[in-house]
Amino acid sequence: CVISIQSDEKSDCAICALDLISASLRIYIIILNKYSTFLLNLQLHLAKIKKIYYNNKYRNIYERTYIMSRILVTGGTGFIGSHTCVELLKNNFEIVVMDNLSNSKRAAVDRIEKISGKKITFYKTDMCDYDGVTQIFKENSIDAVVHFAGLKAVGESVKMPLEYYTNNIHGTLVLLRVMRENGCKRIVFSSSATVYGMNNVAPYTEDMPTSATNPYGYTKVMIEQILKDCCVADAEMSVVALRYFNPIGAHKSGLIGEDPNGIPNNLVPYIAQVAAGKLEQLSVYGNDYDTPDGTGVRDYIHVEDLASGHVCAIDYAMKNKGFEAVNLGTGKGSSVLEVVAAYEKACGKPINKRIAPRRSGDIATCFADASKAKKLFGWEAKADIDEMCADSWNFTKLNPNGIN
Repeated sequence: CVISIQSDEKSDCAICALDLISASLRIYIIILNKYSTFLLNLQLHLAKIKKIYYNNKYRNIYERTYIMSRILVTGGTGFIGSHTCVELLKNNFEIVVMDNLSNSKRAAVDRIEKISGKKITFYKTDMCDYDGVTQIFKENSIDAVVHFAGLKAVGESVKMPLEYYTNNIHGTLVLLRVMRENGCKRIVFSSSATVYGMNNVAPYTEDMPTSATNPYGYTKVMIEQILKDCCVADAEMSVVALRYFNPIGAHKSGLIGEDPNGIPNNLVPYIAQVAAGKLEQLSVYGNDYDTPDGTGVRDYIHVEDLASGHVCAIDYAMKNKGFEAVNLGTGKGSSVLEVVAAYEKACGKPINKRIAPRRSGDIATCFADASKAKKLFGWEAKADIDEMCADSWNFTKLNPNGIN
């Protein structure tokens, strides 16, 4: 509305015109104030939504632009699985947890809920059970899978190869079949640095050829190949194979940590039980490797750092298609004796140990080049070996009888 005034000698006409201008301005101001308040409230509301869905300390490259997703976590009550569940819940994902509890405890679900303050859906189901896995997908709208479930001990796999091939490979095939039948095309796979075999030289990069030295390692190599083939067959498929190294430590709360059933197969939980007086002595397998102190060198990573890497991988899978292998590690190696020394520092007592012969299938040195994870995800490990051992001991001290 444009108002014009032509001056004349009649002052009352001029006054009327000025009144009209004044009234028009008041109406304009009222309209402006009304809509500016609306726009301001809308802006504040959108900011709150953005804060809820975008809040992730590692998401400095990929912002989440999709509505909250429901993730199936297989093996979700295990060591790495439980910490990843906590991290997923922290980042506002909904989760469904599946585990057969062969090497974990149902009480881990309660601990996850206590840490997160959120209820989760749990199924005691074996991944080799087609009907059981199908039921989970029918009862829940699953957007993506984080696949941890599987047997995982190197030494045991050498003694029980058929059990490892049957469980790990057949179980994964069942899972992938059910995913296909239900239109789920995103999966983050728990692979391992063991796929780099004996012929590559550390630090390992993702473009190196893969091989293995034991049945456990070969199950990882084979599953990675199966997942690559699935991506070739279906251009909409999205797979991130996380090749991680040696996760240790525990949640800062001390509520969850590594608590295997029976005698531990991994170094740090074994050390923890020796420190707690449950086991008499640690066996150090080999002190004649080509390493600074003769014992095996591995890339140890804090399990909470590892869990955050899985959240980043899910984000990546939501926005990209195809197959990606990504290392998650610190990029530095620590020997068995260095880990023992760090644990002695954490618990304040000496660890009783003996030197034993090498184990079949073990290699001398294994550590990561983790630059690809930083480039793709904006992720990098933060904790050092002292912090990892301190958190492990805190969990052991607070849970003398484990998670129950």
